[in-house]
Amino acid sequence: MEALRENEAEEKEEEKKAFKISDELQDLEEKLSKIQVHIPNMLDCPIEFDWSSIDTSQLPASYKINSAKEKMMLHIAANFCRQYTHLCPDRKELFLHPLNECGVEKFVSTTVRPTLLPYPELYNWDGCARFVSDYLTMEPLPNPIEPPSCLFSPTTILKYQRGNCFDFSMLLCSLLIGVGYDAYCVYGYATREMCMMDETREVCPLLKKSKETVKEKTEKYAVKPPRDLRSKFELQQAAKKEAEIQVAKQKKQEEEEERIMEAEKPKPDSLYGLRVHAWVLILSGKREVPESFFIDPFTAKSYSTTDGHFLGIEALWNHVNYWVNMQSCLNGCKDLIFDLGNPLRWEFMLLGADKPLLLLPNEEEEEELADEDLDNLDKEEEEKGSDMPPSWVEPIQISLKEFETRCPQGKKVIHYKKAKLEKWAPYLNSNGLVERLTVFEDQDCTKVLEVRQWFKNREDLLEMRQVNKITEVTTEYFSPGHVLGLKAHVYKSTNPETERTMEFYNETRVDGLQKRVENACEMTEYFVGRSDFLYYRHTNFGKRTKRAQILVANPDQIKECFHRNLEKPANEDVVERIFMISEERILLTYHLQENYITASKREFIKRADVDNKGNKIIMTPDMCLSYQVGSSQEDKKLIHLYKMMLKLMEEEKHLKHQVWESGTEVLEILKIREEEEGASKLTVSIYDTERNEKGKKQREAMERQMQEERQRQDEQDLDYLAPFIIQMGNIEKMTKWQALRLKEDCLTDFKYRLIDKANIIQVRFEKETQELQKKQQWYQQNQLSMTVEDEEAYITYCSDAMFRIRILEMRLNRHKETAPQKYIALEEKLCKDPRLSEYLKLYA
Repeated sequence: MEALRENEAEEKEEEKKAFKISDELQDLEEKLSKIQVHIPNMLDCPIEFDWSSIDTSQLPASYKINSAKEKMMLHIAANFCRQYTHLCPDRKELFLHPLNECGVEKFVSTTVRPTLLPYPELYNWDGCARFVSDYLTMEPLPNPIEPPSCLFSPTTILKYQRGNCFDFSMLLCSLLIGVGYDAYCVYGYATREMCMMDETREVCPLLKKSKETVKEKTEKYAVKPPRDLRSKFELQQAAKKEAEIQVAKQKKQEEEEERIMEAEKPKPDSLYGLRVHAWVLILSGKREVPESFFIDPFTAKSYSTTDGHFLGIEALWNHVNYWVNMQSCLNGCKDLIFDLGNPLRWEFMLLGADKPLLLLPNEEEEEELADEDLDNLDKEEEEKGSDMPPSWVEPIQISLKEFETRCPQGKKVIHYKKAKLEKWAPYLNSNGLVERLTVFEDQDCTKVLEVRQWFKNREDLLEMRQVNKITEVTTEYFSPGHVLGLKAHVYKSTNPETERTMEFYNETRVDGLQKRVENACEMTEYFVGRSDFLYYRHTNFGKRTKRAQILVANPDQIKECFHRNLEKPANEDVVERIFMISEERILLTYHLQENYITASKREFIKRADVDNKGNKIIMTPDMCLSYQVGSSQEDKKLIHLYKMMLKLMEEEKHLKHQVWESGTEVLEILKIREEEEGASKLTVSIYDTERNEKGKKQREAMERQMQEERQRQDEQDLDYLAPFIIQMGNIEKMTKWQALRLKEDCLTDFKYRLIDKANIIQVRFEKETQELQKKQQWYQQNQLSMTVEDEEAYITYCSDAMFRIRILEMRLNRHKETAPQKYIALEEKLCKDPRLSEYLKLYA
C-alpha cells in the first residue's frame, strides 16, 4: 500500500512539473510572438566584395616594388612618426604608409596621381565630385574608428567601381589637382550620417527651391488712399483677437514642428567624435576660389570649413607634402585656421613645401644679414629638404563609354528624406529615361505624392515628365525643335475633351501662339509678337458635332483682345471685340483716349437680309449702337457702318475657321504624342560610332573593300612559279619545253583558282537569294496575322539580306570583269620573268 501511495505521489509531481513546463512554454511562445523581426531587403543591402580575390598579376612593377626614392621617403615617414609619437603620445597614430593592392607599403602622397581628363564636365570641382560620387559604390570602413590598413590605387578603384571614403577622396583629389585646384585629402572625424552616407534626413537637392526676394516698387506719385472712417477702438479690439489667434496658431505650429523634429532626430551615436572619415579640402586662391571649403566625396556636396558635420582633423596631404594638424578640435573644425605655412598650427613633413613659411618674430633680426648669408641659408635649406617621389600609380584613364555609363552597371539609387532618386546611364532604357525622382508623403516612403522623370536623346525631344499622384495631373516639357513647336503639355487624360494646357515656342510658329488652355466648354489662346497686335483669344463652345470623323465643337462666343497700335487714333483702335455668335451680336471696345476714363464702344446687331414683306434690308440705325467719347463730330454714316459690319462678319467666319483649325491641331498633337510614346525612339549622333548602325555598316563595307584591295596587292606580289619549280626539283638549267610546261601549269592553276573563287561567290549569292525569297513568301502568307514587332523584325532582316546580296553581286561582277585581265597580266608577268624569259624566247 505504501508503495502504491509513493507511486501516486510521484505521478502527481510529474504531472505538476509537466503542467508547469507547458505553462512556461506558452508564456515563452507569447513573448516570442510579440517580437517583430526585421528581415533586411537583399536589394538594399550592399553586396560585400572580396578585395583579396582581385587579379594583381597584370599590374606594372611600380605597384609591386618601391624605388630607391620611395624607400627613402618611407624612412623619413617612419622617423617623422617616431618623433610625433614621442611629442604627442595622447594622439592617434598617423595614416602615413598603408599597404596597396599588392601588399606593398606606399606613402599616401605618392598615391595621389594628378590627372586631366579630356571631358569638359570634369574641368570644374562640382563636375569632378558628381562623377566620382556617381561612378563609385560606397563601402564603409572595416573599423569605423580606425583608418583602413590598405589604400588601393585610383586605377584599381576605377576598375572595380567601389571603395571607402579614403578611396573616394584620393580619386577626387587627383582629378581636382589635375584641373588646377589647390586640393588636399583630409583624414579626420565626422558624424555618423556623413560616414555612412545616410541622406535619409536630408532634403533632395532637386526639391530645394531657390529663395528669391521680390522688392516691391514704390511709386513716387501715387493716389492717396481714402480716409478710414471706421472706429479705431473696434479695430484695436479686432486686431487683439486676431493677434491672439495668430499666436495660438503659431504656438501650435511650433509644437507640431518640434514633435516632427524630435521624431526625425537621429538616435544618439555611441561613437560620436570617434568615427574616422576622409574628405577633400579646397583652399582659396587657385582657380579663383574665393573661400576655402570642404567636399564630401560620397555625396558630392560642398560644405563650409565651419560645418558641424566635421568633428576634427588629424592630418591632410596632397601630391607634394603631408601636414599634421596641431590645433585643438574641441569645437570641431570651426576654430581651425588653414594656413599651412604656419608651423605652429600645421606641422609639415618635408621642408620643400609649396606653402611659404610664416615669418616668426625672432626671424626679423635675420633681415639685417648680408645677401651672401641669406643665399647660403637658402642653399642649406634646399640641401636639407627632400622632394616627394613621383606617383607610383599609372595614369588615370576613363574611356568615353565608361564616362557615359557612370553608375555601376548603369544604375544608382539614392534615398533622401521622403524621396528616392534613381539614375540610369544614357541609352540604357529604351525610352531614354536617365533620372527619376519619387516624392513620398510619409517618412517610410509608402505613399507616393509625385514622380519626376528626366529623359535624354529622345526623338520626340521630351525632356521631363512630372506626374502628381494626388491631382493625377501630368506635365511634360520638351526641348526646342518639336514638330509643332510644343514646349509643355499639362493634362489629366489623353481624351480630347478633358482639360489641358499646351505651351509652345512662339518663335517657331507663324501665328505666334504661346499658350493654349482648353477644356470641354472653352478654349483660351495667348499670342506674342503678332503684326495685328492680337494677344488673347477666348472661345466658348456649344454642342459638339462630328465632322469627318473628328469631334469638333461649334463656337458660341469668341472674344479677342489687342495691344495698342500707335499708328491709329485711340477711338479707331480696337482693344476688345466679342463675337456673340448665338445671339448674332458683335461688341467692339476701343482703347482709352488720353485724359479720358471711359472708352468708346460700338455694338452691331445682325438681322436677316430680307424683311417679312420680302424687301432687302441694307442697314438701319437700330442695328448699330455707338458710344463715342469726347467727340463733337456726328457718328459715321450708315454706309460706313454697313461696310464695317460686313467686314466683321467676314472676320467672324474666318475666326470660326481658325477655332476649328485650333481644335484640329490639338487632336493632331494628341495623335502624334500617342505615336511618339508608343515608339519611344532614341536619336543617335553621327559621331557615335558604337550605336550608329548605318555608319557602322558603311564603315564595315569600306574596311572590307580595303581588305580586298590589300589582298589583290598581295596577289600581285606573289611568286607564282615557286611551288611549280619545287615540284621539278633543283634544276640549274631548264630546256625550252620545261619552261613552256612550267608556264602552262602556272596559268592553268591560276585559271582554276579564279573559277573556284567565282563558283564560291555564285553559291553564296544564290543561297542568300533563296533565303530572301522564302522569307518573302512566308511574309505574304502571314501578313495579316503579324504583329508590329514581327513586321519590324522582317524589315530589318530584309534590309540586311538585300545589303549582303548587293555586296555579293558587286564582288561577282568585279570578279568577272577583272579575271581575264588578271590572267593576261599573269601571262605577261611570266613572259618577263628572268627565269623563263630566255627559254620562252628560244621557244618563240
